[in-house]
This record gives sequence, structure tokens and C-alpha cells, in this order.
Amino acid sequence: MNNNDTIFALSSGHGKSGVAVIRISGDTLRVFAQKIIGRVPTPRHAYFTNMTDDAGEIIDQCVVIYFAAPHSFTGTDIIEIHSHGAPAVINKIFEFLRSHDMRIATPGEFSRRAFYNNKMDLSDVDGLAALLDAETDKQRAAALKSMMGGDSEIYADWREQMLTISAYAAAMLDYAPDDLPGNISNTIIKHIKTLYTDVSAALTKYKTARAITHGINIVLIGETNVGKSSLFNRIVGASRAIVSDTPGTTRDVVSANMDIDGYLVNLSDTAGLRETTDSVERIGIERTNKEIENADLVLHIITPNGKPTTIVDGEILVVNKSDTTDSKKIKNAIYVSAKKGDGMPELMKTIITKINEISGGGESVLMINARTHDLVKTAADELHAAIEKSNGDYDILAEHVRYAADAIGKILGVIGTEEILTAAFSQLCLGK
Repeated sequence: MNNNDTIFALSSGHGKSGVAVIRISGDTLRVFAQKIIGRVPTPRHAYFTNMTDDAGEIIDQCVVIYFAAPHSFTGTDIIEIHSHGAPAVINKIFEFLRSHDMRIATPGEFSRRAFYNNKMDLSDVDGLAALLDAETDKQRAAALKSMMGGDSEIYADWREQMLTISAYAAAMLDYAPDDLPGNISNTIIKHIKTLYTDVSAALTKYKTARAITHGINIVLIGETNVGKSSLFNRIVGASRAIVSDTPGTTRDVVSANMDIDGYLVNLSDTAGLRETTDSVERIGIERTNKEIENADLVLHIITPNGKPTTIVDGEILVVNKSDTTDSKKIKNAIYVSAKKGDGMPELMKTIITKINEISGGGESVLMINARTHDLVKTAADELHAAIEKSNGDYDILAEHVRYAADAIGKILGVIGTEEILTAAFSQLCLGK
């Protein structure tokens, strides 16, 4: 990959649209911008122009904006062409750009240039990727905080503290005790313990970050014919699952994604739990058990005549078909009628309460993702080793703290390998 190439990509969505945004990045684009606009461009001014090819034929009427380096997203010169979103127009502009020795960008290549030009670090890139994938308001808010440097500030502060501790620990080997600050040994250990507490606390919030980013898994379980599919359809607001009086109708997991109180929820209807000789139904029950293992919250469905069941943490007991009885003798259960809608407001209120408990109210110290989780854990483990295993050897202590700083450095991209960079930027789409 040549960072000196002039690259371009469609930054807006594919398909027919009113407006398409084509982004170009290169080292010297002022002359090309002048060619398109027909005058010397003033940076950050929008110009309405008839964009023509080299033969003078009009390609489209466009709005063109020129961003001069280093004041752009990538830190290079950038041109944005706002054209009509017809596929034929976009293809014609692409053809024109290729004729001027420009090439289509690879996924994430614009952000990679921004990274190399110190416009963003890898933590910001993670936030940008999450923002582009955001489907709910909670996802948007968390990703925006990360993209705008909220996570980077925390990581950078941790790393700076680690490097300082490591330097002081190493200095204890080179200087006489009288030349060092008093009580420095206790100060260093206390500082490491504080850092370890902070890093470990952020790590425990990984489930919160995962729930916000990837969605909260809610699974409906119960015996056959208790109305799980009817309740699933009622919650989703559409007939997604087959409803029948015949036991064992649901043979596979039926899922739907939905927004509940700003959170992405992965709702799954499952096969009824019972003993069966039907091989297909048995496979469905095995899949049900796997869904239960991966669930953040379980809705355990029974009927008014069903046997009360012991509810464990992470479950809500729901008595369906409440319209068939006047009795509500089962304790700690929510009575609903999937058929008529009775009790649904109370059930949804309880689900929202549980979701907020699972997600920690939407607050997470860091938006830890799959890429950063192991690195944060490595940092925590190294700090713990510095406290417990150095046994007064400050050379070993300094090494453990330095390894912790290296792990955080890899999150930021301050210390990186091509594999780390590829993993970070491959999350992004063309035009980013």
C-alpha cells in the first residue's frame, strides 16, 4: 500500500440517492480542485460547478469542497465531490478520476492515513468503526465518546503513569538511596496498586461494553405450547414466529433485532423444552440450550396451570395466557396475555430495568472491544505481577510495568505491528 497514491472512494451509501459524496485524498490536490471548479479554490468553501471530463463533456452538476493539508480528516489534501447519487453518475466520476492516475481506496485507508498523520489513534479508529455500525442511541453515544478521544485520554494517562513508574523503579537500581525521594518504594507500590484497580475495574465493564456494542441477548424458553412464539411476536410487533396449538411447532431458533430503550436487543424464540423422540425437534432443543448459555436475560414462560419454577439470577418468570384465569397465585411472576396484550407494559418495564442492570445504565469507563480486551487484560496481569511477584526486585518490577505500558501502547497504536493495524482498519468501510 502506497501512502503517496491519490485515492478516492464513495463515502456515502451505495445505491440510488439524491446526493452522493465522493472523497479524494492526495498530497497535492489544489491544481486538480482548480481543474474541476474552474478557479483557484479557497479551502473549505463550497463551489457549485458543472464538472466536465477532459473532452469538455459535462459529467454532472456538483458541489465541490477542497480541504488543504493538514486541516483535513486525513491530514492530506482532500477533495469532496457532492454529486447526484445515480449509479451512472458515480461510475462516470470514478472513470474520470482513474484517468488522472487515481485509484480506489481500500477499506479503512482514509483512516489509516489519518492515523499516520497523527489525526487519530487506534482507539479513535475503534470508536469510528463502532459509530458507523451504531443502530441505537446507546451505541451512538458510546461510540461517539470513544471516537472523539474519550477512551484515548484514559489509555494515554494510564500509559504515561506506567512509564513514569517504570522509570522510577529502574532509577532505584542506579542511584543511592540518599539521592532518591523518601519512602519511594511504598509510593511506587501504592501507585501500581491504584493503577491495577483502575485497569481491572475497566476490564470488569467489558460485558457492559459488549452489551451496548453487540446487543443484549434475550431468550424466551419454556415447555411446548406455553405461547412463547405468540409472546415473541407480541414483543417484536410482527408475526415472525409460527403460532400453532400443536406442541413442538418451533423446531429452530427464531431471532429478531430490536431497539428497546435505546439498546440493541437480540430477541430469540426457541424450541419448547420436553422429552421427545423426534430427531429434528431434539436438534431444536439442543440449540435452545446453547441460546440459554449465551443469554444475558431469559424470559421463562409458563401457563397459569404450569408448575412454578425456581428462577435464577438473569431470569424473569412470565405466566402467559393470563386471560384464561382469574387467579394470580404464582409469586414473583409477571402475568401476561400474548393474545390480548394484557400485562405487556409491566413486562416491558421489567425487561428495561433488567437491561439497564446488565448494561450498567449504559455507562462504561471504556468501550473495550474484542481487539482491545486482551491487551487491557495483559496490562492488568502485568501490573498484578509487578505487585505480587517482584519480591523487592525493582528491575523485575520495572519490566512488568513496562510490559503493561506496551500493551496499552498497542491499543493506541503507539506501539504496533502490521497485524494490529490491519485488524483495526479492516473494521472500516470504503471512504473511511
